[in-house]
Amino acid sequence: MNDTTKKSRVPAFATLALLVFFNVGATATDRSPDAEPTTVYIKDFMFTPMTLTVPVGTTVTWQNLDEEPHTIRSVDEQVKTGALDQNERYSFRFDQPGTYKYVCSIHPSMVGTIVVKGG
Repeated sequence: MNDTTKKSRVPAFATLALLVFFNVGATATDRSPDAEPTTVYIKDFMFTPMTLTVPVGTTVTWQNLDEEPHTIRSVDEQVKTGALDQNERYSFRFDQPGTYKYVCSIHPSMVGTIVVKGG
């Protein structure tokens, strides 16, 4: 094997190693390739994404990544939590189409929207 052959194998091996590393723990049944994300992360006093569009029947999970507690409270009060501490999660299944605006009642500048489509 010459030096050119050795050099060309390194990038391919490194790429394969990265692919395996980032897919550890994932299985084919975890998510379909075209599935929409269903987690809203609370980080840096923001909901990310601020707007999430999902089909009817989807369970959305909020996860607080901040060190400060946060709440999720929809305007219509269908979605309502107590304070979520760091790394705590809350899930809600949206069974009706519509637009659900919500806020952190502790930090009212934090706002988000879930848009539920279908019927």
